[in-house]
Amino acid sequence: MIENITRVPTTKRDNAFLIEENDGYTLVDVGWASAPKVIEEFLGSLKDIRRVVITHAHPDHVKGLAELKERTGATVHIHADDAPWLQAGRVPTEGRAGALGRVVDRLPLAHWTSVTPDERVEDGDLIGNLRVIHTPGHTPGHIALLHEPTRALLVGDLVFNRGDLGIGPAAMAADPGRRPESLARLPQDVSAVGLAHGDPLIGSATARFRALLADTGSGGS
Repeated sequence: MIENITRVPTTKRDNAFLIEENDGYTLVDVGWASAPKVIEEFLGSLKDIRRVVITHAHPDHVKGLAELKERTGATVHIHADDAPWLQAGRVPTEGRAGALGRVVDRLPLAHWTSVTPDERVEDGDLIGNLRVIHTPGHTPGHIALLHEPTRALLVGDLVFNRGDLGIGPAAMAADPGRRPESLARLPQDVSAVGLAHGDPLIGSATARFRALLADTGSGGS
């Protein structure tokens, strides 16, 4: 995607990101149960993954986490407000604003093996070269991550790129009314935007991201 950050498409719809650090790799999000195999094929080995940062505890981001942690010994980092969901192995009933989301969460496909995080992060924490930005709404503990050396921003599910940029269906969010407030916490002066769903925005394409912030009355410094 940009220097020291590589997008790994774990399915046709889902992305994980590898950040090259001095001691190996930080992996941002994992994906479905098949994701560890995809990531292993991409890297040639999983042995250099040192830590995993989870943007939020939804199955398409964490279902492969237990296997990956077992195979790598990597430390797992997630916001304190989403840690109980990660340990419960599913999104709680109150974790979706709409009925559709609650129906999906009852399906076995949407459940995952419980993982106890090694670190519960908070807004402003630094994980390797990634600065944590707490962006609740999609989930209570959703985070975005700013790679400080390159000013690349990883936004998780706060923004979707499915042809048009947007903030996704309200029914699938825990508290959709908080999402504009969270968008306002994101920096505008970024070199690239990596999204969990959709192609990244790089260089001049980041203007689309700034336009989204302006359209929603958002926009950080």
